Amino acid sequence: MKLILPQRIVRQLERELQLAGRREIGGILMGEHVSEGVFRICELTVQRNGGTWTSFTRTVHDSLRKYLTTFFYRHNHHYTRFNYLGEWHSHPSFSLSPSTCDQQSMLDIVNDPDVGANFAVLLIVKLGQEELQARAYLFVPNFDMQNGELIFEEE
Repeated sequence: MKLILPQRIVRQLERELQLAGRREIGGILMGEHVSEGVFRICELTVQRNGGTWTSFTRTVHDSLRKYLTTFFYRHNHHYTRFNYLGEWHSHPSFSLSPSTCDQQSMLDIVNDPDVGANFAVLLIVKLGQEELQARAYLFVPNFDMQNGELIFEEE
């Protein structure tokens, strides 16, 4: 799977990571299906609470449900083109590899029939010396985690 990361999303992530400092933050990724096996991140949410320097826990609030309702409304409920892609969070103090807990959380998402996801992406990010560093991982029900291909889109 290829995941396109537009520059405006890169800038948004960089701003949020600077504000968070050494605390982990995260949110959800919403995307557009561009072609077979290729998705572009078109929006993301940011949850600034729930993180420490060693972990991040995403919580589901009514505001997130409202955001999803609004997102689908803006995109005319075209679910096959615009939909939930997965999760993102930062690892300011650690490598860009998902922890065992990260992997289990993603497997729980893709194996939950109430979520109904055919796959989910985990994007792990951190600030490098001069630019955003990021890696993507793909989770599919009943399969091992796979590396995703991350493409930084030029403007």
